[in-house]
Parts: sequence; C-alpha cells; structure tokens
Amino acid sequence: MAPNTVEKTPVTLLGLGAMGTALARTWLAAGHPLTVWNRTSARATALAAEGARVADTAADAVAANTLTVVCLLDDTSLEQVLAGTDLAGRDLVNLTTGTPAQARARAEWARERGARYLDGGIMAVPPMIGVPEAGGYVFYSGSRELFEAHRETLATPAGTTYVGEDAGHAALHDVALLSAMYGMFAGAAHAFALIRKEDIDPASLAPLLADWLVAMAPSVHQTADQLRSGDYTKGVVSNLAMQVAGAPTFLSTAEQQGVSPELLSPYFELMRRRLAEGSGEEDLTGVIDLLVR
Repeated sequence: MAPNTVEKTPVTLLGLGAMGTALARTWLAAGHPLTVWNRTSARATALAAEGARVADTAADAVAANTLTVVCLLDDTSLEQVLAGTDLAGRDLVNLTTGTPAQARARAEWARERGARYLDGGIMAVPPMIGVPEAGGYVFYSGSRELFEAHRETLATPAGTTYVGEDAGHAALHDVALLSAMYGMFAGAAHAFALIRKEDIDPASLAPLLADWLVAMAPSVHQTADQLRSGDYTKGVVSNLAMQVAGAPTFLSTAEQQGVSPELLSPYFELMRRRLAEGSGEEDLTGVIDLLVR
C-alpha cells in the first residue's frame, strides 16, 4: 500500500536575513517546497543544500509559486525588490516590519497589481521560529480569504493571530505590544539605576522586579474595561489624586540617588495634568486620553 502523503503548499520566500532564514528552514523541515531569493546570494546558496530552490531574480521567485512571503529590511526594500514583478494572481504575505499606513498603502498597491495581500507583524525573535513551545506568533491582517487559504502553511513557523480585514491592524498590534515592552524596559532601567551606586546586587533585585511586573500586568484588563465603559473610577484601588501626591517621593529619591528622572517625569506630568482636568477618584486611565491627539 502506498504511504498516505499530503502535498504541502509550495512557498516563495524573499529575504534571508536572520528571520527569513529561520522561516525558510522551518518550512523546509516541514516538507514545503521552497523557492528563495536574497540580494546576498550566499545566504540563498546555503539553503540550497537543505532543499531550497534558489531563484536568479525576485521576479523568477515570485513566478515560481502562488504564495510569496516577503521578509525584507523595510517597505522601501520591498518596493525596490518587487518593482516590475508580475503579481497578478499571486498571494502576497508581507512580514516586513512597517507602519499601519505603509501596510494599508501596500495592500492597495498589491490590489492594483492583481494580488491578494496579507500583512504580518512577527511577535517572535528568530530562535523562537519553528519552536511551538517558545510561544512566538504572527499577527495577520488584510485578505481573510488569503489567510484562510494558507492558514496551515503560515502556522508552520509560528502561531497565527488574525486581527481583521484592515491591512494596517497587524502592524498596529505589533507596535502597540512592542511599545508597551519598551515602556517596561524604561521602568526596569530606572529601577536598576536607583541601586547602581548602592551595595545591592542587581541579581538580587531582578527576581523581585520580575515578580512585581508580573503581578502588575493584569491591570491592563481593568484599563481596557474602563476604556470600554467610559467609567474611569470603576474598580479603582489607588486613585489618581493619591498617586499624584506620591510622585514627588519618586522624583526626590531619584535626585538623592543621582539618577535622572527623565524616564519617569513625562508620565508624572501627564498624571498631574489629568488630575487638574478630571477627578481625583479616577484610575490612571485618563492619561490615555491626553495622549490621543
């Protein structure tokens, strides 16, 4: 009896940086026929030994398969690489990091050229690709038909989370999460700076800091609930007035420790402004309204 084999979807991949190479190796390992192209041919040649077909040009690579995944440096690079390429009837998945506006413009650009378009925001680093237990995933937005048609193939390197027909929403989710990450990094940097000149081992503070951040993380659910309801006093534990009153302690401690308050001061100023405009019984959620122009 012949073995029961399932033919895997062929994939074209443009761009073989660290992320692109990780994607390529995962699709190859899963048995997907893969055509690759990269400006630096040596990177593509290395994958040929693993079973990839190396195209001479980006246009040849796109012509080889219906599904083309692009993982390049930026939107300008994508424009240059795909200039003059026939995209009619193709499915274009763009994993190049960009802004929501660029994704929306690129979706229209693809539509005008007869292609279906899906934008992606990768929430993972290369070592997480192809490792399900690492928890990496990709936000996708744009053509739902394209996403459904290739869901299984796209889920091979990392999990998939579809966030809507608006092509800009994957990039927006990506940047929103990463912005929160950098805010966390800023707070951690300030915390370590406070103890930098003291006889305190940073390694002893690290687990305390990590546990505290984990304990505070669920507060985002309350913030979301307050934004949806419009009631910023709902479920408040430490109100805005109390927190504004405590801000000078943080700034004075920074001064006494010889630490710049530049990572904290902007947020404290927003808190002060919100208190002047609103109710002291609110949570900190009103700060969000001051940020939206």
